[in-house]
Amino acid sequence: MSGGAGVLGGAMNALAGGGTFATLPALIALGLPANTANATSNVALLPGAATSSWAFRRELGPVGGVNVWLLGGITFVGGLAGSALLVVTPTRVFDLLIPWLLLMALVVIAYGKRAADALHARVTIGQRTLIVSQSLLGVYGGYFGGGVGLMTTAIYGLLAGVSPRALFAPRTLMLAIANAAAAIVFITTGLVNWAAAVPMLIGAVFGGWIGAVIGKRLSPGLVRGWTLFVTAATTIVFFVRAYF
Repeated sequence: MSGGAGVLGGAMNALAGGGTFATLPALIALGLPANTANATSNVALLPGAATSSWAFRRELGPVGGVNVWLLGGITFVGGLAGSALLVVTPTRVFDLLIPWLLLMALVVIAYGKRAADALHARVTIGQRTLIVSQSLLGVYGGYFGGGVGLMTTAIYGLLAGVSPRALFAPRTLMLAIANAAAAIVFITTGLVNWAAAVPMLIGAVFGGWIGAVIGKRLSPGLVRGWTLFVTAATTIVFFVRAYF
């Protein structure tokens, strides 16, 4: 089951992001506590994020005038802090938080681009705001990470005079760094269930390849619709699980 969820999660990440919405429910269905499932999902999806980052390495450059490796360092520290926070969060508390984190990610997926475009027409952010925002994104990425790629895109969209395509490479790098920082904490604290993580990791690598192939043939609207459907369904299931 975890291998199949990994294939789906890897494919979703390759297409539009949101792979966590496939892997996390599967791991919880296998009986893993919520925080263990989240840590295991993070580690299983890490190779795909690292591969994507490596593929775009030649396009890296300053973001809004800030050195990309400075932002990477900030993201790494934030990822360590967020993942450490998850480790000390009681399972029952995380069970109650997950639906709200999923709902926030759903809203970002559904409206993030439109909101970013509307704000970009009226607001721009400077280097200090970018650094603070990147710190918060790193913490969130280490703690949970669902929808963080789209949140990063929305924040970067507020930078003046920078095209979304030019920001794709640094965004991908920040996601990989946050995941790597979290993986270090999760592995060293023993929060990862390796019996579930290994088949999911293999499946995610395969799914990432499939997603890249399929993505060339599917319309963006269809991909977006599928991502929203899976995200919404997962959010509803977790609300019912936590509160009813």
